[in-house]
Amino acid sequence: MSLPHAILTALLEKPSSGLELARRFDKSIGYFWSATHQQIYRELGKLEQGGLIRALPAAAPARGQKKEYEVLPAGRAALTAWVAEADDPRPVREPLLLRMRAAAVVGTAGLAEELQRHLDLHRRQLAEYRAIEERDFPPERDSEEDRLRHAVLRGGIGLETFWTEWLTETLAAVGEQAAGEQEPGERGNGRA
Repeated sequence: MSLPHAILTALLEKPSSGLELARRFDKSIGYFWSATHQQIYRELGKLEQGGLIRALPAAAPARGQKKEYEVLPAGRAALTAWVAEADDPRPVREPLLLRMRAAAVVGTAGLAEELQRHLDLHRRQLAEYRAIEERDFPPERDSEEDRLRHAVLRGGIGLETFWTEWLTETLAAVGEQAAGEQEPGERGNGRA
């Protein structure tokens, strides 16, 4: 149920069209809650039908003009109530971890390459988060809103730091295992 809340949050930050929302999701909210453009447009329709948002009146009627939406008091109340709700942490569903369990059974062929690919992706994401932090959160930005937004970003930095460290260690362990698997074969061939 979080996509409508993500959209309400984004619209309270700044009234936007569906296209602008989709772009903002791609650049900020999408780092921790992703949605396709179709999902966003579909959810905008539901939120408007539910009386939580409305399309702002156009300054001048124009054909093909994009609608810009704002949050209504009922939408703000729904978001406020949702913020106060209890929500348990979700279990981790990471395909890479399952792939590693499978590799323990069937062998590690191709695993190191996939681990390296993930490491590269997480390193890029970490660099991007750190660049955002440097650009958007100088020490003088210290309002409550800024502290909360920065806390979300620091959470992302922490997760990406974990993944880069864990993947680096895991790649080293997989490399050691692969080297260990080669030694007995080499000894059997009299190459010890």
